[in-house]
Formats: sequence, structure tokens, C-alpha cells
Amino acid sequence: MPPRQRVPSRPQGEDALPEALPHSALRYLEHVRFERRLAERTLALYTEDLRKLQQVAAAQGLDVLALQPFHIRQQVARMHSQGRSARGIALILSGWRSFYRWAVLQGLLEVNPVQDVRAPKSRRPLPKALGADEAVQLAAFRQPMVDANGAAQWLELRDAAMTELLYSSGLRIGELLGLDLCASAQSQQQGRGWIDWQEAEAHVIGKGQKRRSVPIGAAAMRALLAWQQVRDPARQWPGQNALFISQRGARMSPQSAWQRLRQRSQAAGMAMPVHPHMLRHSFASHVLQSSGDLRAVQELLGHANISTTQIYTRLDFQHLARIYDAAHPRARAGGVDVKAGLDAAGDRAQGKDKAQK
Repeated sequence: MPPRQRVPSRPQGEDALPEALPHSALRYLEHVRFERRLAERTLALYTEDLRKLQQVAAAQGLDVLALQPFHIRQQVARMHSQGRSARGIALILSGWRSFYRWAVLQGLLEVNPVQDVRAPKSRRPLPKALGADEAVQLAAFRQPMVDANGAAQWLELRDAAMTELLYSSGLRIGELLGLDLCASAQSQQQGRGWIDWQEAEAHVIGKGQKRRSVPIGAAAMRALLAWQQVRDPARQWPGQNALFISQRGARMSPQSAWQRLRQRSQAAGMAMPVHPHMLRHSFASHVLQSSGDLRAVQELLGHANISTTQIYTRLDFQHLARIYDAAHPRARAGGVDVKAGLDAAGDRAQGKDKAQK
């Protein structure tokens, strides 16, 4: 399952109609295409946002540059009433806000009408994490490696090492696939991470090009060493020093890693297909359950703000609630909703933490 992305919901046959947009919108699209060098898929999302904005303006009989904040708020309310998610509305508003910010810089407007408009608030969904037993079962799973040319062994050792490292160190998929075999001048120049085989650490480049070092567990190190023995440098592309490569020798793509882990989780008997970020969530949840040290989990995950890490406290409360329900003879007495109470306690704790900052 690939990473979730907002897909343009455009009718068939309308793809080739960017000229239907107003001149200001077309100028903006040219700007983001050439100045910001956006990928085609991202450009398609920007185009779709502007189509929606053009529809709002047309319904009012106005140009997009004549829309006022109350027009935008009316449209937000309309989208919300039609069932569009808060996140979906926020993404659309972000696209509109960027367009109007550019228009202000170009002198086409004095005020950005979307500047102070916000999407409806929604409760942030809990990250999906495996139970500790399930995560260990998946990480320890090994498939038969008998075939004529050794391809099955090569793939199995690579996929096992990827799975072990994802769960052992809580890496993002981009961080995992950005790792080189070892530190080098090329790694530094290209902003790549690497494996320190002596210290059993992964030096990764996270969001915002922030570097951090995370420990690698013993089981993951064994899997990495087994993979290193069969990786075969002769197979890699010239100039490549990637830790995880495809059968053709290129650095593995996120899509390929997603597909391989999904297949592996099904072969291992998981109740649901597992994606790479689920192992990161599992790592965070299990370390927090064992240590109770939120700051340490923040450092290991590479979160800039601890409020991002605090969502795992809600998973921890769920874990405690299940233990309480199973162990306490009066846990369900009087129809008390223990989970709701613990969730509320978690929300209060997060609010208190923010107030103290």
C-alpha cells in the first residue's frame, strides 16, 4: 500500500484543460512548475486546487482575485457539510493560500483572503501499531530460500534485513532507503545516511535534513550482516553505495519496499497488511510502553516537537486500558467506559504539557 496522497478527483476527459483557468492561476502554475520545480503529480494537485477555486469564484460571478474571506469560509462550510474530511479541506486551503500568497507578492492583491481561514478541527487518528508479539513475529519471520540461481535467498535476506531494521530503529521508509553501506565523502555530499557497523548504529538524514543516530538491535545487526554477505557490490549501479538495492542494482524505491513488506506480512500470517510506517509506530509504542520516557522516544524518532510524539501516549493508554480490563476484577463494574476515561486523561495531560511550555 503506497503512502496516502491526495488524488485529483477530476472527471475523465478534463485532464487537458488548464487553459480554462484564469490567467492569474496559469501564471502561478508556471511559477511553481519552473521556479519550484515541482513534480508532475504535485503540479496536478495544485491545478486541481485552482479548479476548485475557479468553481467557487464562478458561482459568485467573480474573478478568483475578487474573492473575499467570507466566500472562502462559506465554501469551507459547504465542503464540511458534504462530508469532506478536515484533512482534505486543510489541503485544499493550503493550495489556495499558496496561490494568494504569490498573488500578493506579485502585486495582484493587497490581502490574502485565505490567510486567516482554517479547516474544521478533527481528532487526530491514532497511528496503527502492531502488538509486541505481532511485531516480533513479523521481524523474526523467514521464508524458504531454496532455488536454482540464489535469487530467492538474495531477496529473502534483503527483505528480512529491511524488516528488522524498520522495527529495531523506528526509521521512516525514506530514511531506511537513504542509507549507504558506510560513511563516505559521497554520502556526505549527497546527504545520505549510513551504517556504523562497529557501533551498531544507523546515522540517518530525517525531515528537514536533520541528522540523528539511532541504535540497531542485535537481531537487526545479524540480519544486516547476513544481507551484506550476499549483497554483491558488482550488482550495484556505478556510483551507488546504497545499503538496499533492487535486483537491477539501483537504490530501492519506496513503492517496491511497500510492496515487499506487504507481501511479507501476509506470508507471516499478519491479520492485516503491514506497511513500513506501521513498524515505526510499533517501535515508538513499544519503547514508550517499556520505558515511559517520552523524550527518549522523541529523540529516537527524530521529531522536532514533542507534541508530535505525544500521540503515542494515547496508544499507551489503550495498552494500559486493555491490561486493566483483563486483570482487574471490577474493571467493567457499573458500565464505566475505561477507554474513554483514559483518552480524556491523555487529552488533559497533553493540554497541561502545552500550557507549561
